[in-house]
Amino acid sequence: MPPNDPFSAMSRSLTSPATEHFAIVPTDGVDLPTRPRVLRVVSSGDISMRDAKGVVITYSVSAGETLQFSAIGIEATGTTATVVGWL
Repeated sequence: MPPNDPFSAMSRSLTSPATEHFAIVPTDGVDLPTRPRVLRVVSSGDISMRDAKGVVITYSVSAGETLQFSAIGIEATGTTATVVGWL
C-alpha cells in the first residue's frame, strides 16, 4: 500500500475504480475463479463470454476497451482476444 492513501478510509462501491487485476485463461465450461467487476481487453479479437444464465455470446473487441460486464466464464472456443479481470 502506498505510504499516503487519501482514500483508505472510504468505502468502495461498484462505481469506484478497480484496485486489483488478474489474468484470465479462457476455458470452455469452467467458471472464472473470481468473478470480475469488469473486463479489460489487452489484445484485439473476439471474446466469448458466459453470463449467469449460461448464455454465451461472442463479441468483437479492440485493445484498450473496458467491458462493463461481470462474466461468469470466458470460453476458449471463439475467444481470440486477450482479456484481464478487474476487481
